[in-house]
Amino acid sequence: MSWGTELWDQFDNLEKHTQWGIDVLEKYIKFVKERTEIELSYAKQLRNLSKKYQPKKNSKEEEEYRYTSTRAFVATLNEMNDYAGQHEVISENMTSLITGELSRYVQELKQERKSHFHDGRKAQQHIETCWKQLEASKRRFERDCKEADRAQQYFEKMDADINVTKADVEKARQQAQLRHQMAEDSKAEYSSTLQKFNSEQHDHYYTHIPNIFQKIQEMEERRIVRIGESMKTFAEVDRQVIPIIGKCLDEITKAAESVDHKNDSQLVIEAYKSGFEPPGDVDFEDFTQPMKRTISESSLSNSRGDGRSEPKFGGKSKGKLWPFIKKNKLMSLLTSPHQPPPPPPASASPSAVPNGPQSPKQQKEPLSHRFNEFMTSKPKIHCFRSLKRGGAGPEDFSNLPPEQRRKKLQQKVDELNRDIQKEMDQRDALTKMKDVYIKNPQMGDAASVDQRLAELGQNIEKLRLEVQKFEGWLAEVEGRLPARTEQPRRQSGLYEAQNPSAVNSCAQDRESPDGSYTEEQSQETGMKVPATDFDDEFDDEEPLPTIGTCKALYTFEGQNEGTISVAEGEMLYVIEEDKGDGWTRIRRNEDEEGYVPTSYVEVYLDKNAKGAMTYI
Repeated sequence: MSWGTELWDQFDNLEKHTQWGIDVLEKYIKFVKERTEIELSYAKQLRNLSKKYQPKKNSKEEEEYRYTSTRAFVATLNEMNDYAGQHEVISENMTSLITGELSRYVQELKQERKSHFHDGRKAQQHIETCWKQLEASKRRFERDCKEADRAQQYFEKMDADINVTKADVEKARQQAQLRHQMAEDSKAEYSSTLQKFNSEQHDHYYTHIPNIFQKIQEMEERRIVRIGESMKTFAEVDRQVIPIIGKCLDEITKAAESVDHKNDSQLVIEAYKSGFEPPGDVDFEDFTQPMKRTISESSLSNSRGDGRSEPKFGGKSKGKLWPFIKKNKLMSLLTSPHQPPPPPPASASPSAVPNGPQSPKQQKEPLSHRFNEFMTSKPKIHCFRSLKRGGAGPEDFSNLPPEQRRKKLQQKVDELNRDIQKEMDQRDALTKMKDVYIKNPQMGDAASVDQRLAELGQNIEKLRLEVQKFEGWLAEVEGRLPARTEQPRRQSGLYEAQNPSAVNSCAQDRESPDGSYTEEQSQETGMKVPATDFDDEFDDEEPLPTIGTCKALYTFEGQNEGTISVAEGEMLYVIEEDKGDGWTRIRRNEDEEGYVPTSYVEVYLDKNAKGAMTYI
């Protein structure tokens, strides 16, 4: 089967077919190129998707990824990133092995096709030229034959006419002979041309054209083979990455199988466990017995008594049930009186009053003081600052519950130990470098590293001191965590009993209604409560000392928790001055105390009181 013999007369159709074959090849190249673009786009989208859901560094989300389910999700994201990489490999291989190779082959194919069809046209032109020569020789032979025949007829006519001279007859005879000779010559030329054309035509149709068409056939077959190989490569490129993609999917499956619900539940316990024991039973309140009702009983702080052991029913029961109070009620209790104090009445401007009070400052923090009173029923215990607002907490994490504090301290100790190890590694490396310099002075000056070694030694010593400090706090916390067999106690009292030193240190901090803390030293030191003697009741404590007096400039209705009502012109005792939040703490008698807006009173602080000042 050969195009040269079977398609000897289909030159134009072969030219169209081969051009169509090149168009098909170019179309396939375009298809592969668009596939590579899709693979790149898909890989890019996968990478962006993986990056979008990766945990952000130094964020709250990073802490959430310690659970097995979230770690499995991170592993899935990482594997999807590798999965995207395999699609990039597909794109690169298709570009290099298919698109690039076929593009170069198409250019070569076009040049080869052009050359073959040029030879075919040249052969056709040659045979057409031979045919034209044959036709010209044939026409000339035909013309000469006709001319010879007419000359012969004319000679015969002249020879038969008696009226024509002999000379005219001779002339006609010679003309007839000349024409006859020309016809013979044309005949010979025609015969020669015909033989030559037949030979050229035979060579054209049986030699030249078959050879050219055979080359075109081979070229077309190579094109077909090449596009088939490219399609096979197209599949192989995909098949090569299937094992790696399978590994990615296997890793995703492995990560999914690693999800442990029990472990995650334990992590939740470790993350949020406070270390407190559940509250004990609520005591029976016998209303048949006489009792002393106080104004501040409705608040969550115990009234300050004179040492009498009267039961504080309201404060006690609320202190025990605080974990079960609804959230909206809890927040309403915690946030009063943390709203800005009301302005003085419009009828009397503070500027018109001599030594008028200054306007209160906007508080910076919304809640903490009421949280302390609400949990412990002791206003002086400020260690329950788990809701402390923005800003760095205490260095010893005393604002956290015991279990969380132990966890944070352990993390700090581990971090410091890692820093010490890094510093020691650097010191060891510099020591070795110094030894090398000593043995080979030409490599460097040994004295050049002494300063750095000294700095590292100082850093290590500082870090060790920090470790000792945090280990001391850690030992203190671990020694005071409650045992599992202990009876449930009130949370506030238990924490106070477990942390007497922390309570003492916290009692030194004064707190304004907005939860801001000061470093004013407390006059009271009798706050320690032995854990073995704790009996659901707080020990009697000394009332806060008075630091001055004040006069009410306006009537104030204390409707919020922690406030106290005063009448215009009433004289009261000041037990805590304004800390910049616009509230002053006052006492009417030993059982009634609370906060009033600073702008509602005129304060006279004792000169002997620490940090005393007069609002003028």
